[in-house]
Amino acid sequence: MRVILLQDVKKVGKKGQTVDVSDGYAANFLFPRKLAVKETKKSVEILEQQNEDVRVAKEKAKEEALRVKAELEKVVLEMTLKANNGKVFGSISFKQIEDALREQFNIIIDKRKIITKDPVNKIGYSRLEIELYKGVIGIITVHVSEEK
Repeated sequence: MRVILLQDVKKVGKKGQTVDVSDGYAANFLFPRKLAVKETKKSVEILEQQNEDVRVAKEKAKEEALRVKAELEKVVLEMTLKANNGKVFGSISFKQIEDALREQFNIIIDKRKIITKDPVNKIGYSRLEIELYKGVIGIITVHVSEEK
């Protein structure tokens, strides 16, 4: 029997694949657990529509990432750290950077997507890379000044 998998099934296939399985396996295991549906003309059409929806959503996400990348290039994030005679006390966390971007520029990023792992702990300019989408990397410029 040919079935379309609704979820990944070990040793059978991945979500969205059409596979051949025995009638008993399909009737007693896959169908009751809603892991697969029987391949019919209608189910194939639904699968194709779902694949198209996923493709369109990925395209929109990539376009949004490119838009955010362009915005980030213009941004210089102003932050302050306590310092004495050029020696800095502490560092700026990625969470603080995420919050500052949201508050000052209304740009929402995920702190876990920051690629640069070096802490921001020196006076001056630092550049941080962020993976906004697979293959789309934005750069944030952070200007750290001495707290008065």
